[in-house]
This record gives sequence, structure tokens and C-alpha cells, in this order.
Amino acid sequence: MAVTRTTRVLSVLAATSLAFAPALPAAAQPSTTAPDAGLATPPPLPADFQPPVDNGEPDRAYTQSKQCVQSKPSTAPLESKPWGQDMLRFDEIAKFGLTGAGQKVAVIDTGVTPHDYLAGRLDGGGDYVVKAENGLKDCDGHGTEVAGIIAADPKNDTIGFRGIAPGANILSIRQSSANYEFKDEATNNTVTAGNLGTLAKAIMRAANANASVITMSVDSCRPASAGPIQDSERQVQAALRYAVEEKNAVVVASAGNVGEAGCATQNSPDPKNPTWIVIPPWFSDYVLSVGAVGSNGAVADFSVNGPWVSVAAPGTDIISLDPANSTALANQSVDEKGGAQPIQGTSFAAPYVAGLAALVRQRYPELTAAQVMNRIKTTASHPAATGGHDNLVGYGMINPIAALTAFIPSEEGIAPDKAIDVPFTMPPAYERNWTPMKVAMIGSGGGLGLLLITLFVVHTVRRNRRDPEEATSRHRR
Repeated sequence: MAVTRTTRVLSVLAATSLAFAPALPAAAQPSTTAPDAGLATPPPLPADFQPPVDNGEPDRAYTQSKQCVQSKPSTAPLESKPWGQDMLRFDEIAKFGLTGAGQKVAVIDTGVTPHDYLAGRLDGGGDYVVKAENGLKDCDGHGTEVAGIIAADPKNDTIGFRGIAPGANILSIRQSSANYEFKDEATNNTVTAGNLGTLAKAIMRAANANASVITMSVDSCRPASAGPIQDSERQVQAALRYAVEEKNAVVVASAGNVGEAGCATQNSPDPKNPTWIVIPPWFSDYVLSVGAVGSNGAVADFSVNGPWVSVAAPGTDIISLDPANSTALANQSVDEKGGAQPIQGTSFAAPYVAGLAALVRQRYPELTAAQVMNRIKTTASHPAATGGHDNLVGYGMINPIAALTAFIPSEEGIAPDKAIDVPFTMPPAYERNWTPMKVAMIGSGGGLGLLLITLFVVHTVRRNRRDPEEATSRHRR
């Protein structure tokens, strides 16, 4: 089982060279447990199950093994808006005067490098790779990109890109890195930084720092056939429950990408029997899991499906902060061979939802974390599926305007509509009384007969009166 993130960051005003993050160790796979079907929903935690203890320390002494991301020496300025901003109607959001101001969004990722577009709104919150760096060094570049989608504010009208919540504060917690590793001298095995243990601790740290929103573009994927829930997974589940129920934090996570974090293939289309279990999305009671959609409105082919997917957001052709240049943007990633490709992934769909959650919390400060998550799901553009939910996009593409304006009955204490059992019975047979009709018909018939007789008599009398006169007239002639 591994924890990874989509490390595609690079280029824009400068292109950064970055390699994909390899799978990170999390916990040993059980070897004797028989396959367990029906893992679409995780078992609930016992009420007395204690959340993990966060000591703020890396689990190992990691050292840098690869060069950090860099910008290309030759770049062109990026001034156009990403398509996602138009689809989500950023210009209309701005008319509400909402920026996410006063909201603390914790980014659990590869760290966030200070950038001019986050100036004055970025704080270090902890580091499980190199403690002294406090989350403010992003060697991989991924976390900086995520933070930019949430809260970047260029303060320049010639630049189209900006974050969905450009007034929010970012709390950066570095939980993993593909460019740092630990080598076990005894076994000669090498692991990169980050696993489910440090993820659980990072969630606790963000919650205890009073973050109103926590976002994680980091996933662990393992086959459902490996068995029931494992202890390391329960630790994450407990940390999530603590964050939502005890600390009132909205939690957002990427749905995962095919070919990364252990998900070798697309998940099963059967919502009751997934092929892969993805952590943290599996714990959908406490997490808004976000799938990726392309500019054509269709779900991205790399977006991992599953019954736990909550909503979807733009996840292709991303523009965000250049992690290696504090004044630039990036729209490409560059692999180790120098090949450039667009930035994409569910990792970059999740921060759109995290930023929206910050806006909702600013507009409706009285709502609980669970109510905010419900509002975002309820107001999404539902797919044509039973219950308005499917395995691909969950409840559908997020709709920020609706999320910020819709009336949600449950928030006002109005119970949801319930089906009413109304017995169906046929009305009694109606026996029509034909007597009035008969009387009317007889009366009408009699009247008509009398009328005809009268007309006949009158006609005969008049005829008889004319005949003598006609005879006299002829005689005179």
C-alpha cells in the first residue's frame, strides 16, 4: 500500500522539472486474510477508538535524494484564465464579495514554497519530512500548485489566473516527498517520505491548529482482496472523525488517479464491490472525495471511480503557481526525460472544492463542517443516475454559485420529505337513476305529439277556409 500524489508541476512563466512521485510505503499487506467482498463502505470505528497521537516528528530520518523542481530557463508569460475558472463562474463569485478571508485552509502535501501570490497568507504548520523546514519547502512542487488553486491572488488584472478563495490563509503541512528517502542499512531497502502513519498525524496537526478546511491531494490505494480494514487505515479514519466531529473541520481529498498510488487499473463499476480501496476517500462519512472532469464536461479517464466519490471539479489543463519561481505561474510538468505535459489530476480538482468550502464557511459561519459538506454535495450538478449520484463524479460537478445561495431545508431544521403510504381503493359503483330521464323523454314525446296534432288541425282548418273563396273566384271569371 502506498501514499503518493500527482507530481506534475512545472512550467508557465517557467516550466519546472519534476518527476512522478513513486509509491510510498504505508503498511504491510496482510498475508493470511481471505478476500473480503463488499468493502464499498468501511466498518465504523468503535465509539471509544482513540485518535492517533501527533508528536510532530518524521517517522524516519529522511535525506534529499533528488534535485528539487526547477523552472525552465526559457518561458513565456501566462496571462489567460484556466478553463475551470469560467466553468465555475469565478467572476460571479467575486460579486458576492467573498474571498475566503478569515478561513484557514490546511494543505497536507509536499509543502508549499513561499510565493508572491500567497504573500502574507502562508504559514508553516509542521513537517514530517524534515522537521526544521516546517512545511515551507516544496522540493516536489506539488503542494505549491495545490495551494495556488485555493488561494493565489496575483493582484494584477493582466493575469487571468487566481485562486477560488484568494483571501484565504494557507497552513502548509509537509507530509511526504518523492525526493526524500530513507535507506535501511540492515535490509538495504529504500523508502520515500510519507505513509499512512504520517498522514494520520498530519490530519491531527491540522485539526488541532483549528483549520476550518483541510485538503489532502494524497492517496493510498490497495486491492480490496487484501482483506478488511487495517490498523494504519483505522488511524486515518480516527483522525478524520476527530477533525470533523471534534474540531469542526471540512475535510477534502482527491479521488486518486489510475496508475498512481497503487491503483494499477480503473476501479470496478460495481458500487458494492470495488476492486481497489482508496484512502482517505474510502471514509466518505468524513471526507469530500473529488473526481476530475475535463473541459468537455466528461469525467477524466484517469480519475479513479468509486462509491465514495462525493463531487467533481476541473482537473485538466491546470494553471497554478510555479513552485520554483515566486513571481511566476506554471502550466506544464516536465518528466525526467525532458518531456512536457499539461498539469492534470484529481490532486488539482480537490483544491477547487477546498477553496469553495472556505467560501461557504465565510458566508455561513454558523454551519457545521458536516453541513458545509452536505451543502456542496446537494448543490452540485447531479448526474442522471439513481439518487443523483454515481461512481464517476459522485453528486456531480460543484456549483459554487448554488452552494453560496441555495436554500437547504435541513439547515433550517426542516425534515426531508418522506414517502406517504396512501391506500388505493376504487370508488363504489355508481347506479344511475334513469327515472327522471324517462319522465323527461315521455313528456317531451307527448308534447311533440300534441304539437304535431295541433299543427295538423290548424293547417286543415285554414285549408278548408280558403277552398270556398277559390271556388267563387273561379265562378266569377
